[in-house]
Amino acid sequence: MKTDISESKALCLHCHYLNDVDDHICKRCESHVSQRKENSFSLTLAFALSSLIFLIPANLLPMMIVTTLGVDDASTIMEGVLYFLNHGSAGIGIVIFVASVAVPVFKLSVIFYLLIMTKIRGKKNLKLAMKLYRIIEFIGKWSMLDIFVVALMVSMVQFKTLATIVTGPAAIAFALAVVLTIIATENFDSRLLWDEGKNGSK
Repeated sequence: MKTDISESKALCLHCHYLNDVDDHICKRCESHVSQRKENSFSLTLAFALSSLIFLIPANLLPMMIVTTLGVDDASTIMEGVLYFLNHGSAGIGIVIFVASVAVPVFKLSVIFYLLIMTKIRGKKNLKLAMKLYRIIEFIGKWSMLDIFVVALMVSMVQFKTLATIVTGPAAIAFALAVVLTIIATENFDSRLLWDEGKNGSK
């Protein structure tokens, strides 16, 4: 299979112009050009694993602590979702579940799948892998929405219960998980999917 490496070319990831291998600056958009992002695989794996580590406490620890008449009630993300579902706000509950649970898990699953694909190089699934990569790359532009939704969950509960509410330890873990996932996606070089032999392990 022909790639930019086999053809002694370097693809610009910003404007997709095919430059000569010796060009370090894209002739079209003047962005920095290299055949592959340095240490792309190892950096993506490291950030993805770090994100996964933080995602676990983000879902198990309290996301918000509600104090009513001196009594504290700590709630996880899923308990917050169930709160809205049980109080006639199913739409908000679904949005929180999708943004705070389903989307982060989906993004991490895709990243690990892409990393596996760079190693096994299954030619039949390359198009699927690229589609999935473009999806999480697009979602990455809206990733901070996850954090906004968590803030919305806290404010909505405070509005409805008129109670004192503070964010729990899960909020910090969740924010770190989201940021690390964004960094992992940014470090992944999709061109590795098309490489063969030692080129795909960089």
